[in-house]
Amino acid sequence: MSRVLTIGLVSVGVASCSISGKIRELIGSGVKADIAIPGNVPEENEPETVQSSVREHVEGEPIIMNAELDEDTGEMVAVDVIDEAKVVARFNNVSERLGQVSISFDIVVPASLLSSDLQLSFSPVMHIGSEDRHLEMLHLTGAGYRGQQLKGYQRYREFLASIVTDTTDLIMMNQLELFIRRYYPETFAMKRDSSVIPEPTAVNLFGVTQKQALTHYSMTLKRRVNDWKLKNRDKMYRKYVKDPMSDENVRLDTIIDSGRGDLIYRYVQSFRTIPGLKKVTVGMNGSVRRFGEKICDLPAPDSLTYYISSLSTLADQSVKYKTIVTERVVKDKTLASIVFKAGRSEVDTTLESNAAELERIRQCVLSVMEDGEMVLDSLVVSAGCSPEGPIGLNNRLSAARSAAVRNCLSNMSESIADSLLRTALLSENWQELDRIVASDTLLTPLDRQFYADASKEKNPDRREMLLRKMKGYGYMKSKLYPRLRTVSFDFFLHRKGMVKDTVHTTEIDTAYMTGVEALRQLDYAKAVEILRPYRDYNAALSYASGGYDHSSWAILEELPDVSANICYLKALVLTRLNRLSEAVDYYRKALEMEPSLRFRANLDPEMNRFVKQP
Repeated sequence: MSRVLTIGLVSVGVASCSISGKIRELIGSGVKADIAIPGNVPEENEPETVQSSVREHVEGEPIIMNAELDEDTGEMVAVDVIDEAKVVARFNNVSERLGQVSISFDIVVPASLLSSDLQLSFSPVMHIGSEDRHLEMLHLTGAGYRGQQLKGYQRYREFLASIVTDTTDLIMMNQLELFIRRYYPETFAMKRDSSVIPEPTAVNLFGVTQKQALTHYSMTLKRRVNDWKLKNRDKMYRKYVKDPMSDENVRLDTIIDSGRGDLIYRYVQSFRTIPGLKKVTVGMNGSVRRFGEKICDLPAPDSLTYYISSLSTLADQSVKYKTIVTERVVKDKTLASIVFKAGRSEVDTTLESNAAELERIRQCVLSVMEDGEMVLDSLVVSAGCSPEGPIGLNNRLSAARSAAVRNCLSNMSESIADSLLRTALLSENWQELDRIVASDTLLTPLDRQFYADASKEKNPDRREMLLRKMKGYGYMKSKLYPRLRTVSFDFFLHRKGMVKDTVHTTEIDTAYMTGVEALRQLDYAKAVEILRPYRDYNAALSYASGGYDHSSWAILEELPDVSANICYLKALVLTRLNRLSEAVDYYRKALEMEPSLRFRANLDPEMNRFVKQP
């Protein structure tokens, strides 16, 4: 139900000694006075509440208004009431969507005020949490008041029009010319002469200077008056325009005619909400003016209260845990680029970066062995070959290279026991070659297709023979094949003190809880980004809060109807998707689980339509 604030415009208590001016103001404002028989001030034995009337002579005519005895002064005071202005909250329940809230209220002004000489000024103040926000003012101006404003502007325009802008209009040109023509015919002849006469010559011809002649034939008084007008334009503006019309910091909104002659002014205010905000209140200060002079302040009505519905309050804030599976046996791997001479297996530490790579691997092994949590069970060394040559030769070469690297590591540190070191056959690493070719950008599409066709051959020797016919084989052999001559180090470890092969533990899913907090803080973009992989209720809620209704429903339709909130959210999203019959079913199901959701539905505009349904 809409709430109505009534602002009664009552004349301020006026003692009889000064009542003439105030009555003149009120009567001039369009108030229709009750006509009553004039009376006197009550006798002492008469009740103080006796009402009478006050007669005052205004511009030759009697003015009659209702009056009553003032308890403090004992004098009669005018008490006529101007018709009420009403402030109506259009919706007490408003929704937060995408972090924005929009509230509105209507100010209903009776027709009698619209035709009056009054101006009503409203100053709304919105209370958000502990903050007061002063909104833009609103002026509702009666026709008579506006007429006086326009009259002031018209008088000022007439004043400006009276200012002479062409100074030649202030010189009596006809008399000046007649004077010159009569006494100085030679000079008058210069009127049609385009030659220029310097000042000394003009003095000789005239007998007086030009300035003296102009001053003599100038309208000095009018010039002075004109100069005064120019100087006092601002002062005259304030004199004539006592109450300027200005839209600065004044709200201009939609005006709707109620059809009864009254005016309904709709004030709409949008603002960004804050987390946890459940309601805002709007207070109203105001005043009544007549022709630029304030008559009285409007009595402040009770505040309008708006209850805010935010979908984020439906978030499931239960702590979410994730399961961590800990394996007893751990495997790790690293690669080293050890350069071998073609067809040879000896490790030459003088070639390129061989010495540095071996030292890096040695430090890696020692760090693993010194780790307090892990125990090194074995280290497997595997050296690879490029595809050139027979597969049998490459297998033997791979084994020899693996053994050579193993021996180097054993000799480099006494801490690395021989029993920990193993070797394995890597040979021709075709899988790595497939990956390198797929990521290379210099091979042509024809080369890639040729390589794909050759890869269908299972025999490695025949496959390598086919590749030799590829146009880009030279590039592949010189640039890609060397990248296959790597050494792989596989670490096999187990966790110290752990007996079981696997251990399952749980811990708080901090990423998920961050997403829920973002949802509560109305940061919907962040909430969607974090929660969407989970595809649960909160993920669907974050989509719905951000306005992604189809994405929200894609998750919701996969969720079982195990809670009232899930059913309620399904009803809300389906309502947005205009699937009303399905929405009603889910809404009823939600109420069966949790009847109090009926009160929640009052807050959500999407669900409000269902509240009155049986």
